[in-house]
Amino acid sequence: MRYRYDAERRLRFKTVELIIEQAPWSPPATRIDGVTLMGVRVGAKEVALQGQVKEAGGKWNPAERVWEMLYSRALALGLKDRIEKRRVSNSRNPKRPNSRN
Repeated sequence: MRYRYDAERRLRFKTVELIIEQAPWSPPATRIDGVTLMGVRVGAKEVALQGQVKEAGGKWNPAERVWEMLYSRALALGLKDRIEKRRVSNSRNPKRPNSRN
């Protein structure tokens, strides 16, 4: 259930969504200034690798708990198998993904 608002006419519409098909889909990678960033998984105890990622321009994303870096630099470091697919929430509150509103 969702709400749509028409400020001009001062109306609120309650809508429902009907799913008629399900198919695999991957969201696009994060883009900043036209550059594709990928999430790379590095373990907490892999301090040396974290240093290499930082040196290659990687930035820690605490919300996703991954290092974000250029795809080409991840490949250059041999981290292709550590690249994470982006997770997409279908909830308005990602902290409680199983809640129903």
